This record gives sequence, structure tokens and C-alpha cells, in this order.
Amino acid sequence: MPVIDFDPPDRFVAGTVGPPGQRTFFLQASSGRRLVSVSLEKQQVSLLADRINDLLDDFAGGTATEAVAAEVEDNAPLDTPIEDEFRVGSMSLAWDAGREVVILECHDNDEPVEVDEEGDIVAPPGPEGEEPTMLRVAIAPAAARAFARRCASRVAAGRPPCPFCGGPLDLTGHICPRANGYKR
Repeated sequence: MPVIDFDPPDRFVAGTVGPPGQRTFFLQASSGRRLVSVSLEKQQVSLLADRINDLLDDFAGGTATEAVAAEVEDNAPLDTPIEDEFRVGSMSLAWDAGREVVILECHDNDEPVEVDEEGDIVAPPGPEGEEPTMLRVAIAPAAARAFARRCASRVAAGRPPCPFCGGPLDLTGHICPRANGYKR
């Protein structure tokens, strides 16, 4: 399985391309001149932020406080060119206690990942004999907290919710089920 490894990256961020309602979400890792982008769903970004915060609360202690994360926060736009290596099918998140880093792995398939007795990943080849690719990123606790904050802010920057049903409002409004189908 080809592994794209950033241990540690110079920059690891989540971002979007497109107007609200038509956005594509990306994770982007860079180290030196090397830049890798992968696309994923909005819900994956939201859940990733929640799980990283939970993981840091449980294991990182004082090394990932909100004040420390604010010092390393990155609000710059995604680097160009934005060409995704693959679409993320599944992710895994872990805490490496020996190194005190967060490990994030993004897999390009929806197939379950199998591990042999030596701990090596065994996965069946993808479509047309291609092997699935994996992005692995190891980040420090403060950078992980800042990454989670950025993920949450990018998810929240979408369309405003309808005050009646909570669904996303388009610029032209939407057909609201709570308003008996009238456009709001």
C-alpha cells in the first residue's frame, strides 16, 4: 500500500473550495515543496474535529490547551494547486504516547483495513488492480488542537440555518417543511 507520510508536516490544514452550498472540503499537508491534498465530506471534517478534541482532552494534558493552540493557529487559505490525490473513504486517529503526537491516517477506500500478525496493514488491491493509497500525518498536540479549531470553523462557515427547521438556507431560500412547504 503506498503511504504518503508527513512526520511532522510543516503545515496541515483543512479548507474548502467553492461557495457555501457547493463547497468541496480538503485536508492539505505540506513539507518543504511537497504538497498533498485529499478531498472528503463535510461530515468527516466535523467528526474529525470532534474526535481530535476528545483524544487531546483524554491524553494530551496541558500540552494542547486552547491558549497554546491559539499560538500556532493557521488561518491562511489552502496552498495551490489544489488537486486531490484521492477521496477519503475512511480515517483512523491515534495517540502515540511514546512520542506524544496525534497520528491521523486517511485511506482512499471504504474497504476495512486488515492488519496481519506483525502489525502491517494488509489491504486488497483497489479497482483495476490499483493499490489503495494512505495519507499519514503525525502532528504535535498544540497543532492538532489548532487543526481541530480550524476544521470546526470551516464547517460552520457554510450556509446559515433556517430559523424554523434548521436546514441550510440557499441564497434564494428553501422549501421549509416546518412552514408547510412554503419557501423561506
